[in-house]
Amino acid sequence: MKIRTLLLGSVALAGLSTAGYAADLGVVTSLDVCDELGLSGLTISSDDNCLQISGGVTFEYDYGNYQDVTYVTTNLGSSNTINNNGGENSNADVDAWLKFVATASTDFGPASATIKLIANNIDGTSNVNVQASEAWVGIGDTTVLMAGYKSSIFNNGDDKPLNYLGLFNSDIANTGVSSGGPDTGGDVIQVTSNLGNGIKLSAGAENLGVDATFVGVVAYAGDGVTGHVSVAADDTSWKMHAGFQGTWDPVTVVGAVAADDTGYFDALGSLSAKFDMFTLAVSGESASDGMGAGASLSAKVNDTVTVNLGSRIWTGTTDDVWQVEAGVTAAVTETITATGAVGYMDSTAASGDYAYAKGSLAWAPGGGFTASVGGEANTLGAYKAVFKAAKTIK
Repeated sequence: MKIRTLLLGSVALAGLSTAGYAADLGVVTSLDVCDELGLSGLTISSDDNCLQISGGVTFEYDYGNYQDVTYVTTNLGSSNTINNNGGENSNADVDAWLKFVATASTDFGPASATIKLIANNIDGTSNVNVQASEAWVGIGDTTVLMAGYKSSIFNNGDDKPLNYLGLFNSDIANTGVSSGGPDTGGDVIQVTSNLGNGIKLSAGAENLGVDATFVGVVAYAGDGVTGHVSVAADDTSWKMHAGFQGTWDPVTVVGAVAADDTGYFDALGSLSAKFDMFTLAVSGESASDGMGAGASLSAKVNDTVTVNLGSRIWTGTTDDVWQVEAGVTAAVTETITATGAVGYMDSTAASGDYAYAKGSLAWAPGGGFTASVGGEANTLGAYKAVFKAAKTIK
């Protein structure tokens, strides 16, 4: 019989002996190591280790008469729309990931080992290729030492525009501001330290074994405000990213800037204000290859329906583009949400000018499962239907 079972049995018997002892022993609720470490979710425990398991699978199937064409290009990349290619087109994709985190208590704080496995773009035509996207160890509490193969500590958040459509250059930068500069992540040695009062310092050597990059981050979070400054440099190049977001009801402000050693910069600012059922938002962006702006008005008609009207523009060294869109989101039931939108795009790129319509039904019954079906069509003669399904493990 396990020692833990014997201990629990002894506690139960002792608790039955007298009411006074029962009250005193009521604080002993669990001897599980996962509970002792404050870890939850899907866990497996031994005498001194807690293994957390998380993961997910996503499936997407597209069908229609379409091909990607570019409607705007910036130094950060390009955005595409769908165009008629004169024939049917379909694509299926499955992505999967599984993450294991083993944690044990030590005199220096929790010690952990993390392994994350991924298999992306599984299309059914070849064997599944599983790769490790994370493999690292860490130890510490308020100060944590990490080493192995993992993502960068370089903070590039606090930079999302607040208007309905976002901004063109910001969307290409994965919703925010970005730059070039040295590679980060990979094989790393990192230290993060929580100094209290919302202040956190991080430093590390990354991309080791290739061309070492040194990264430093100062971040703050508290009282409705988050912000950071990140810097990364190797022996030939550098990059930086700074962001700020603050909320003082009913106003929220976002500001961010990124730059690198080539002289490229990317900056944005955004402001939103809520007035009863209405939300007004404006955003602007400026980069070394162009500038843009956006604005929107959102109205919460009732507890289930929200109407959005937005526009954005970009004037760049390569393309000029303008977009306007009206959309509605409605909670049909507690688990089903419907969205629809119509809009117009005016671009100097190869895609030209076109009107479009799109809509979707999303289902979230719980248990980490989601599914959706949607479609879009435009005056370029293209149409596309999309089915998605996903399940997460936590």
